[in-house]
This record gives sequence, structure tokens and C-alpha cells, in this order.
Amino acid sequence: MISTPKLANTQETRHFVGSIENTVLVNCNNEKKWGYADMMGRGKIEIKRIENTTNRQVTFCKRRNGLLKKAYELSVLCDAEVALIVFSSRGRLYEYSNNNNIRSTIEKYKKASSDNSNVTSVTEINAQYYQQESAKLRQQIQMLQNSNRHLLGDSLSSLTVKELKQLENRLERGITRIRSKKHEMLLAEIEYLQKREIELENESVCLRSKIGDIERFHEANMVTGPELNAIHALASRNFFIDDGTASAYSHPDKKLLHLG
Repeated sequence: MISTPKLANTQETRHFVGSIENTVLVNCNNEKKWGYADMMGRGKIEIKRIENTTNRQVTFCKRRNGLLKKAYELSVLCDAEVALIVFSSRGRLYEYSNNNNIRSTIEKYKKASSDNSNVTSVTEINAQYYQQESAKLRQQIQMLQNSNRHLLGDSLSSLTVKELKQLENRLERGITRIRSKKHEMLLAEIEYLQKREIELENESVCLRSKIGDIERFHEANMVTGPELNAIHALASRNFFIDDGTASAYSHPDKKLLHLG
């Protein structure tokens, strides 16, 4: 005989024990899954409220006992902690707990529910925070896009006179900074070119001196004409600068730069 779960009512316990004793262990579809089945066959019924009071009470008793039996089997077969509470239509209490203390199981359930709710609460808070941050970033992006369009001269119809004046001041300050940077870069380039001009003039003087030495050497040693012409061509092609083709930077006082 199978031991039975404890019920709140002694008479119902006797009825429940009798229902278990009237069952046998069967093999369903030749599979290794065993369960309890009533010896009497049952027909299918429609799941809806039973209008007849007597039939409803009988069905309640049978199905309550079956539910209690399943709870007991689950606790024994699976070593699970099970607590079951049933109230009849008249408010009568029926309960089952495999550890003989349903209150401890209820407290464990409350704690588990509280932990889950805390985790859910933190997740919801994080989700709300990221949603707010995302909305702020989208708003900032929209403002930057509008500002960029205004700087390009687009979508100006929605601006007031005060906003247009502020935009004009921003553009003027930006143009001033751009011109200042442009002048700075031009002056640096001019300074570099002037230094380069002085270097080239020094190289030209050096080459002129070498050419004079070569001519004097030619007069003294009778260097042939083709050799002297080759020397002149090499010097003029690489470094020689004629006075008529000198850079404008050689006379900075005669050239005026108009910047901006």
C-alpha cells in the first residue's frame, strides 16, 4: 500500500486513501513510464461549470483527491518540495505539504518571488535609464544637425531675428579665425621661400666662382670647346640663376602682399 499525504480533514483522508487503494499500477503503451489509472473507464466531459450542486460537489471531491494524490506522487517520485492549498466553494480549506509544514514552503515561495521581483526591478530601472540616455543622445544629434544646416544657410525660416543675429556672430567669429590661420600659414610659407631664395643665391655665387675658375683653367690649359660647353650647360641646368629671372622674393621691398 502507498502512504498517503496528510489532509486537513480526517473523513476526507479516509476517502482519499480508499481512492488510492482502488488503483493499480499499469504500463502505458509498453513504455517505461508508470502511473496510476483507475480500473473503471472514464468518458470525456466538457470542461465548464457544473450547474447541478450535487454533481458539482461530487466532482470537486474526486478531482480534489486526484490533485492531492498527484502532489503526493510528485513529492515522492521526484523528491520535490510540494505545497498545495485548495478552497472549496464554501470556503473550506484543504492543504497538503510533504514536509509537514506548509508555512515554511510558503515563506520560501515569498522569498523566491521577492528575489525575482528585485532582479526584475533592477532590469527595468536599467532599461529606463538607457532609454532616457538614448533619447537625450537622439535629441543632441538632432540639434547638431539643425545647427549644421543653419551654418550652411539652410532651414532659416524657423529662426527668429535674435537667433539669426547669433548665427551671424558665430559665422563672423569663425571667418575671423579662418583668416587668421590662413595668414599665419602664408607668412610661414613666405619665410620658408625667402630662406630658400637666399640658399639658392649662395649656391649660385658658388657656382659662378667655380665657372670662373674653370674658365681660367681652360685658358691656362687649353680646354676644348665641347668640354667647356658641357660644364656651362650642367651649371645652368641645375643651379645657375640669371639676373633677369630672379625670384620676386629677392626684392621683398618692391613686392606687396595682399593677404585676406
